[in-house]
Formats: sequence, C-alpha cells, structure tokens
Amino acid sequence: MSGPLSGVRVLELAGIGPAPYACMVLADAGADVLRIDRASGHAPDPEAPPSWDLLNRGRRSVAVDLKRPEGAELVLDLAAQADALVEGWRPGVAERLGIGPEDCRARNRALVYGRMTGWGQQGPLADRAGHDIDYIAVSGALHAIGRRGERPVPPLNLVGDFGGGGMLLAFGVVAALFEAGRSGEGQVVDAAMVDGSASLMTMTYALSALGVWNDERGTNLLDTGAHFYEVYETADGRWFAVGAIEPQFYAALLRGLGLDGAELPHQNDRSQWPAMKERFAAIFRTKTRDEWEAVFAGTDACAAPVLSPLEAPSHPHLRARGTFVEVAGVVQPGPAPRFSRTPGAVRCPPPVPGRDAEAGLGAWGIDPQRVGALRQAKVVD
Repeated sequence: MSGPLSGVRVLELAGIGPAPYACMVLADAGADVLRIDRASGHAPDPEAPPSWDLLNRGRRSVAVDLKRPEGAELVLDLAAQADALVEGWRPGVAERLGIGPEDCRARNRALVYGRMTGWGQQGPLADRAGHDIDYIAVSGALHAIGRRGERPVPPLNLVGDFGGGGMLLAFGVVAALFEAGRSGEGQVVDAAMVDGSASLMTMTYALSALGVWNDERGTNLLDTGAHFYEVYETADGRWFAVGAIEPQFYAALLRGLGLDGAELPHQNDRSQWPAMKERFAAIFRTKTRDEWEAVFAGTDACAAPVLSPLEAPSHPHLRARGTFVEVAGVVQPGPAPRFSRTPGAVRCPPPVPGRDAEAGLGAWGIDPQRVGALRQAKVVD
C-alpha cells in the first residue's frame, strides 16, 4: 500500500458517478476503501474477468442486502472500524435503512460521513431527481458555456458530477478527517453538485461583479469571445486550440501565424474580435493540425492540438509524465495529483461486484464464520 492516505479506512455504499469517483480518488491516494455493492442473491463467478467501470478501481467489493437487518448490522459493524463512510443516495434513504449518520456515529463518534447528492441534504429540491445538466443549469455554469447566438453546451458531465461533485466530496472527506484527527469528533460532509458547480464559477462571478463579464455567452475573454482564446479548424478537418491571453504569449502566437502585431488592432479591442477570429480561422485552415503543432513547438504561444481521448495517451508530454497508466491491459488516467514521498497508485482493476466477501470483510476484522453464515442466509453474495 502506498499514498498519503495509507492506513485510512473508507466504507463506500455503492452509488453511481460522483461518489464512486470520490472513492476512486481516495483509493488512488492510498486509502483502504471497501465498497458495499447491492446483493444480487447469486454468488459472483470466480472466473469472471474484472469489471471495467474504472471509477470502481483500487478497492474490494462486498455485495450486501441492506434491506435485511443482518445487512444493516454488518454495515454498522464496519462503520465502527472506518475513518470515513461515503454514500451517494437521495436524502433519507440511508436513514430508512438504519445506516444513516446518527446510526453509524452512535458506533463511532470519530466517523466522517460523506454524502453526495445533486441538490443537497436540505432545500426545496432536496428530494427531487436530477443529473449533472440540471445542477449546472441552476448554478449558472451551463448558461456561460457555449458560443454566441447558440444554445448552452453541456461540458460532458465534468462540472457537476466530477468537478463540483466527486472532487469536492473527496476534499470534504479529507478536510473532515484532518479535523477529526485533532478533535476526535467526526461530522457529516454535505456535498451537493449544485453547490460545487457554483463554487467552480467563483472567478466568473468575480468578473461579473467587476463589470467585465457579459451575460451573453460567447462574447467574453474565456468563452470563445476572444480570437486569442478559441479553437480553430485545420486543413485536415481537425482542431487547434489557442489561449494566448498575456501580451507576450499573444506576440508569440502572431509570429507563428505570420502576422505583424504592429499592423493589427489592439489585442483587447473587443469590437475587432469577430473580424480577427475570421482572419485567424482562414490562416489555420492553410495547414494540418500536426503542421501547426510543429510550427508552435518550443514556443510560448499557448497553442496546442486538440486530441481525442484515444489520441491523448500517446502525446509525448503525457507519456513522459505517466499521466496515463495501463492496468490489466486497460489504458486509463493515472492517480492525480502527484506526491513526492508517498506516491499514489492504482492497486487493482475494478472488482466484480461482490467478489471479495471473504478477503474484504476479513481484512476489516469480520469473523469468517459470520461471513459464511451471512452467505448461507443470502445477506451477502
């Protein structure tokens, strides 16, 4: 085991999307994460290959019927040994199962109980369904993403689910663990994707307060309004990104494009941005993406080829840094961030749900005879 969280025990009540991502980040950083999956009533196939839901990598899985009293009691016993518990269900579900924060913290006052929802534990929408697109719509993030005169563009599910959700949940759990180490008292971490995506918009709200951000999308410095912060099509139908905001970087970009800055409008003359975008677009269409990459190689023009997810792992810089790793034959993003003394690692591929009943529960001190009895009663797969 390695990573700065080595020795930290996290109990994960299986969900989808952001909560598993948070637990993946914690496991990559060295935490011992035990995932409690939903029981199917059937023993897992011991010969089945690993699951390839990469969000579930790096931990063991036990499948438990949480609607059975014996299943809930097992979770409470595990929570008594855990440093943190993470769940991503609608408000009230864990309480109805008898494994909510008060139930668990009655066994372990130092337990950090992390909760991942879209709308939060309280508020008029707390019990409503939703997805990433809904949470970022309400927080103001979705409105700001897109081109002038066009509809907003959902940025995959990166802003709500993973950035504003899972990443901030992982931060919240670690922050609460740090405090619990001093006070001896755990607490509930209420991580809501609507809150997190609003937090990610802090700079945009600051620019708006300063009067330098227009509410019309696609007209601002960072939303493709500026010709020097844009994506351009190349001769081969691919794309090239430029982000030359600072004057010295803009000058390097102009040199690469063969333009004389003295003959052009001032960089920040917004009235000239549309015309300059057309001029840049015409120039970028004269070379292929790879040719433009060669033109800007070794410069500070802040210009880069737009790579697909299939291409990115082969980029020389990402190869040199080991940004992507191969685990059991599958290429995937490696642990981030980096730690100089206690590096994280992907310790194992995603488990088949329920495969680790004996090993997983045994490592957490559950007697093998009890595990066998729970299996016999079909409380555990």
